[in-house]
Amino acid sequence: MKTQVELGLLYSRSGSYSLISEACRTGALSAIDHINADPAVPLRFVPVERDPRGNIDAYGPLCEEILRDSSARHVIGCVTSWSRKEVIPTLEKAGGTLWYPVPYEGFEASDHVVYTHACPNQHLLPLLGWAFARLGRRGYLTGSNYIWGWEMNRLAREVISGAGGEVLGERYLPLGSVDIGRMIEEIRATRPDFILNNLIGPSQYAFLAAYRRLGEEVAHFRPETCPILSCNLTECELAAIEPAAAEGLVAAGPYFRGATGWPGAQRSFGSSHEAAAWSAVHRLARLLSGHAGATRESLAQLLAHAPGGTEGIDPATHHTELPVLIAQVENGAFAIRERFAARMGDPYLSHGREAALPAAPRLKVV
Repeated sequence: MKTQVELGLLYSRSGSYSLISEACRTGALSAIDHINADPAVPLRFVPVERDPRGNIDAYGPLCEEILRDSSARHVIGCVTSWSRKEVIPTLEKAGGTLWYPVPYEGFEASDHVVYTHACPNQHLLPLLGWAFARLGRRGYLTGSNYIWGWEMNRLAREVISGAGGEVLGERYLPLGSVDIGRMIEEIRATRPDFILNNLIGPSQYAFLAAYRRLGEEVAHFRPETCPILSCNLTECELAAIEPAAAEGLVAAGPYFRGATGWPGAQRSFGSSHEAAAWSAVHRLARLLSGHAGATRESLAQLLAHAPGGTEGIDPATHHTELPVLIAQVENGAFAIRERFAARMGDPYLSHGREAALPAAPRLKVV
């Protein structure tokens, strides 16, 4: 008989980033179904779900409600870094763990969070290295006005300047704003070699559409000469973007639809968000199935006592080892342009801030 284990899910099903939330939620729920149907797994997950509805002030209280009103000690959830930081104090107080399956800006390592998606040494640094080699080192930086945009662009400024390049402009929009006119005019005037896009949700969709129109007016701003680069845009949002506006977008991530090499899975996912959430649930299931009493242990205890190893999770930082892929939208889908060997997340960039990946051999894509 399977042991019943309650598992928290904390995703907003509405709001600026609902498409990402739905992709993560789909991955988590499909993994729960897969585990529950597998007779070889000695536990059965029972989801305890809460929906913050895109309200940042609801994340902490709803996480507390999950941990207080159920036996759940683990929560799969959050999309923005803002929401993740809102729930960490609750997790610390209750002894819970958040499994976070979304790319983020690094410079964090909580005892109560497992980071199952990419951080800068797995997305931003290889993406800038790819751009420097092919496009040049003059960049324009955009971002939504919160932690992700601020920190990603701060690091990008350091890397671009350190490589002898130049940041020609940097502009932010409030979450949800589509007032992108000034941003487009600054890009027109400065003529960068590439644009780093750290906008999210509707702001991003409006910017991509406006930039496409700029490219129709001025040849320099077409994807072959001045593409938009992104570390957080995946297949789950392509349907919200005008098809022509998405063409040529270059993205970095650990997975794109149809790619192989995702750790621990021989299957296809709709996006890397879905894959990272699916992986989080499966990693947790294996850790909890390892020995008697595992369901009552802290994250540090689980990793220390796991008989099958730490599931690719660094015990010191709780980041994961992931593939590194560069892909570009072509005919409505991401086509892989370059692939690097898998590497462990290095949230504090302790191995350096070089834009290239000196320790990871490049694998030829055919």
